Amino acid sequence: MTAIAVHRIHLPLWLVVLAGSVLWLAAWFLALPASTWLAFDVLGLEPGTQLGEAVAFFLYDVPKVLLLLTGIVTLVSFLRSFVSPERVRRALAGRNAVAGTAAAAGFGIVTPFCSCSAVPLFIGFLEAGVPLGVTFAFLIASPMVNEVAIVLLWGLVGPQLTLAYMAAGLTVAIVAGLLIGRLGLERYVEDYVWKVPAGAVTIDEHITLEDRLREAWRSTRDIVGRVWPYVIVGIGIGAFIHGFVPTELVVQIGGPGNPLAVPALVALGIPLYSNAAGTIPVIEALLGKGLPVGSALAFMMAITALSLPEMVILRKVMKPRLLATFAGIVAAGIIAIGYLFNWLAA
Repeated sequence: MTAIAVHRIHLPLWLVVLAGSVLWLAAWFLALPASTWLAFDVLGLEPGTQLGEAVAFFLYDVPKVLLLLTGIVTLVSFLRSFVSPERVRRALAGRNAVAGTAAAAGFGIVTPFCSCSAVPLFIGFLEAGVPLGVTFAFLIASPMVNEVAIVLLWGLVGPQLTLAYMAAGLTVAIVAGLLIGRLGLERYVEDYVWKVPAGAVTIDEHITLEDRLREAWRSTRDIVGRVWPYVIVGIGIGAFIHGFVPTELVVQIGGPGNPLAVPALVALGIPLYSNAAGTIPVIEALLGKGLPVGSALAFMMAITALSLPEMVILRKVMKPRLLATFAGIVAAGIIAIGYLFNWLAA
């Protein structure tokens, strides 16, 4: 029998990265027209109807969020290969609790990660020796306040509300981080987080660029494989709310005549999924319909910092008690901020 030699084809690294980037961008820009075509042409749903808008939202957000999840996790994992855990630990953990927590919250502003990246960031910070409270300050500030949201908010509603939102978001992140740090809840982090092999965070300055990319992709496959079902469930719930809950109901619930408006809007915002930039046009419309500024800020912060997709993703790295404590402290902070700004604006 004649032996046939099979040779593996090794493409240049730059070509693989370029091809992957082009495919990612193509999928990103095709997601919206493809979801519209599937919902309204293939499935025959009517644009503007509750069911049609809910299905279109779901068909658009599933690929969008999974693309973001894959892209961000890969990028974070790749960049982590250049950053010494000891350097990160010294930068954040080497300070007193207040300074370290404030620094982490401030760092979150200039790193516009969405809730999709919560798992790799959470694991990476703990691997680097960053205290739990400091880690949470970053995780709260990063999706809630970032430069993209600041620019859009400034352009749509002006500097006063933008600065108020920045102050509110940083306050919630810092206070929540300090409280969680004092409670000693490290034992409620899932056990596998502490058992990540040391090699996963050891920085070898002599490893090749190809090795860094391969390890980043391996980490991405592992993390995305763990969390994608939970993300889809969260988006499904968010799509239902998006399609079947009108903005008039939000204004009715959050109007100045309702003393429980702020906690009601926080509860309503949790099932919704969006980043800070995505909520800004909605908040602008709600403010135009008479929603008080504090209620609007609380609703926006609940969507970005307490979204259901983030909760189900974080459940993979936190035990229920830690997750409930985190959500409760952040929700209390958001509610307090909402009432404060409503009182100041009265």
